[in-house]
Amino acid sequence: MTKSLKERLNEILIGSGLITREQLSEALRVQREKGGRLGRLLVELGSISEEDLMLAMSQGLNIPPVNLTRLQVDPEIVRLVPKHVAKHYGLIPISKMGKTLTVVMSDPLNVFAMDDIKVLTGFNLRPLISTQKEIAQAVDQYYETPAAQAIDDIIKDVKKAKLDIVVEGVEERVSSKELLKLAQETPVVKVTNLLLSEAIKRRASDLLIEPLEKSMRIRYRIDGVLQDAQAPPKSLQEAIVSRIKVMANLDIAERRLPQDGRFKVRSGERTVDFRVSTIPSSFGEKVALRVLDKLMLTLDIDKLGFQPGPLEEIKIASLKPHGMVLICGPTGCGKTTTLYSILKFVDAPEKNIITVEDPVEYQLEGINQVTYREDIGLTFANALRSILRQDPDIIMIGEVRDPETADIAIKAALTGHLVLSTLHTTDAAGSIVRLINMGVEPYLIASSVIMVGAQRLVRRICTRCKEPYKIDEVLKRELGLSDISQEGLVFYRGKGCSSCQNSGYKGRVGVIEVLVLLPQVRELVMRKASEADIKACARQGGMATLRENGLKKVLAGVTTLEEILRVTAVDQKIERGK
Repeated sequence: MTKSLKERLNEILIGSGLITREQLSEALRVQREKGGRLGRLLVELGSISEEDLMLAMSQGLNIPPVNLTRLQVDPEIVRLVPKHVAKHYGLIPISKMGKTLTVVMSDPLNVFAMDDIKVLTGFNLRPLISTQKEIAQAVDQYYETPAAQAIDDIIKDVKKAKLDIVVEGVEERVSSKELLKLAQETPVVKVTNLLLSEAIKRRASDLLIEPLEKSMRIRYRIDGVLQDAQAPPKSLQEAIVSRIKVMANLDIAERRLPQDGRFKVRSGERTVDFRVSTIPSSFGEKVALRVLDKLMLTLDIDKLGFQPGPLEEIKIASLKPHGMVLICGPTGCGKTTTLYSILKFVDAPEKNIITVEDPVEYQLEGINQVTYREDIGLTFANALRSILRQDPDIIMIGEVRDPETADIAIKAALTGHLVLSTLHTTDAAGSIVRLINMGVEPYLIASSVIMVGAQRLVRRICTRCKEPYKIDEVLKRELGLSDISQEGLVFYRGKGCSSCQNSGYKGRVGVIEVLVLLPQVRELVMRKASEADIKACARQGGMATLRENGLKKVLAGVTTLEEILRVTAVDQKIERGK
């Protein structure tokens, strides 16, 4: 007797060891009680990953798999199947030849979908297979309206955004009447406003407007990762850039040199700062806008997400009467937010706190903030000299970027001031070596630096689509988790949903390693020891690395293993802290 496709698939899943007979029985029981497709139920129950299910179905049904992210589909082909039908059945058409339409599906066993599409289009169907997540992303991508229509929709919707420019008493001065007129035309103003509104609504930290040869590209950085968005037509490129320049009080006639500025917008009850940077490129000016939304800012040191151990060490160091506290890491890892949080933690009426920043990102009530301006000679070093004559208790320097600033900051920490600053290094031990390479004497570093923190931001798993899964024994041994039973070791990931835009992540949380300069570490610094020796000594003293602290967040279900591996150095082996 010939076996059905469903029976063949079940045999492959069990025969290959992807699922057990008990897991199949449980899925069948749930199917009888609640209905649904068997494959989807196996994924939802955590019995198999979506990728493994797809490959098993491809093998069992002899249907080739396809990677939709590498395909460019003709919009005319996509329109053969209405959007609501494509979303309902989880499929998308990608090509046609003669009377045959090729359709990518997540479930080729769905005969109702096959019959409906055949009747609807009049074509014979050739099915291919992909994951439900990839198909959902492709449907969202290809069923967007054409650019011109999208701009019309934006203009209609912008009235709902209620976005008003906050003018801060600076008169607009432009040298090109034509560009100014273009920038002030109603459609351009509304389109630009909608781009800014979307950045706020989507919790973006950056908005990039990039000119290409025959089009323009709009991207939002959401939770640290860039995502493409619907772009206006190329014809509006210069007008949109000019409009942003007008808002930031920049010279719209100057398109050959980089410019920097800022402006504020009011969206509903919230006021958001935008920092603007323009730079000329081959096909026009590229604009980068940093979104500084105070509602998204967390200045409570207890809410940054750090592990209890490192957090306690930061608090102890911050309450010292003098010395230097350094936070290091790459651009965009949250260093300034951590320093602001420390300032709020130590702020008190009896303390005189002064900062010098490039630029001041957020205004902190009760704290004196100075903006770095190299064009008039107000550098970090010069500002620091003047600040020391202002009788400060605590000084925050935006960044130690040159030997002169490093020297003055170190000496300020030695003369009774608590100095907070940042460095662009990858880990805590590397910051010590970096200061020595800047020319700071080792004995000054050993006498002044209290602690160094190296931090990163990792994406949180979306709580709406969070699902558990288990790792194999090989990876378990590599992670140093062999002593934990397989039943007690559960990892989590996001399946992808509308709330997280199918990314599986929503929001970010901080991970930090804290190197406290214990006596044995200070001795190594005095001897100009290598970064590896300093790090090894600190680990013997109880320091947990970025990866180790990150792994604790993975085991707690806060983030994924992939995120921790993405943001930490390759040579940092994951070891469990003792």
